[in-house]
Amino acid sequence: MGSGGAAAASLSSSEGTDPLISELRKKHQLELEKLTLTMQPFRTLKFFFFATVQDLKILLLYILRKGGWYKVLSILVVAFCLLLLAVDGSHEKHVQEFLSYARFGLWWVALGVASSIGLGSGLHTFVLYLGPHIALFTIKAMQCGRVDLKNAPYDTIQLKKEPSWLEKDCLEFGPPLYPSSPGSLVRVSVSRILPEVQLEAVLWGIGTALGELPPYFISRAAHLSGSTLEAMEELDAASSNDDGFISASLKKIKHWLVSRLQHLNFLTILVLASVPNPLFDLAGIMCGQFGISFWKFFLATLTGKAIIKAYIQTIFIISICNNQLLELVEDKLICVFGPTVSVLLPDIIAKLHRVKDKYLTGPVPTPGPSAPKAKQWNLTITTIWNTFIWLMLMNFTVKIVQSTAQKHLKRQQDLELTDKLSRSRESSAD
Repeated sequence: MGSGGAAAASLSSSEGTDPLISELRKKHQLELEKLTLTMQPFRTLKFFFFATVQDLKILLLYILRKGGWYKVLSILVVAFCLLLLAVDGSHEKHVQEFLSYARFGLWWVALGVASSIGLGSGLHTFVLYLGPHIALFTIKAMQCGRVDLKNAPYDTIQLKKEPSWLEKDCLEFGPPLYPSSPGSLVRVSVSRILPEVQLEAVLWGIGTALGELPPYFISRAAHLSGSTLEAMEELDAASSNDDGFISASLKKIKHWLVSRLQHLNFLTILVLASVPNPLFDLAGIMCGQFGISFWKFFLATLTGKAIIKAYIQTIFIISICNNQLLELVEDKLICVFGPTVSVLLPDIIAKLHRVKDKYLTGPVPTPGPSAPKAKQWNLTITTIWNTFIWLMLMNFTVKIVQSTAQKHLKRQQDLELTDKLSRSRESSAD
């Protein structure tokens, strides 16, 4: 990675004196742009396969060379786990419980990683999974008047698995513990619902923090090798070539952020990680470029994303679904505008509640000639939602494959450019 960046820097300096090098760089850039699954599918998959094999080979050699104790410990752990799974006994129930917790943790952490990895091209898993899960649990708690709906902490939405409480009738949980009050829209408060969904929110936040590490490590490797990160150079080139209003605005924001990030500290990284921030990938790149220590960057990112940001988003979703935010807005409007608004608000809020109840209960099927047609199409919200999720997953996979293949081709191109430059220098010396 570092040798490739140094080679690119030296080639950039000699580009003006050697037209062959300049022509070769243009040819390589055109090859990178064409290396996509739509234009060159077989070539892209071939480079992706070679890149994956090469990375696995490097990892395996590193483990074999330096991971003696790691190998011994891994073999012992795997053998112990296989023994527990193979032998029947009283421990079998505890093993299944442990596996359920492991699947639960890996699922939400993986969703968090998928949300933040990829320099802005990640899958928006909060909107697709965590947000709807929190909203559904809050609505169910409001309907049933109690929060002890889960059989276990891992009783959540997972891959090809719905939570057990989602389709249950409220009578199966018992009588309401929090009866509705005539003078309040809130039946179950945020403080009672939050402990039931905070674990999955924190795990998702940990995943988002882990997903921010690749840009930091790539930039730090470039910093240690003494080269400039190619992503920053390409971003500068793209901004300078386009004089549009949006591009100019993004360029100003980027340069302002870079000028402020030159004096990064724990608090600055914490603030940037604690709010929805599409430019945080740039913050990770600059932290690596300016030599910020790993633990300072990771602990600030982890605290901001897994605790502050995760709790802010979770409380916001709960407040919307349990009417606490609506009640707060109503009180503030009455306080600001006086009795005029207080006369109109009840009617408006009643209409909003009727629309919400109609949406939650769903349409009542009516007999008639239109029923077979609806059954034939079977176009439900669940079908549309699952189709949307699969399209997002396919798009995310395509981006990963193309990016990996293009990086492998870029490494080969850097080696070719380095060889070409050395030959050019030798011929000029002769």
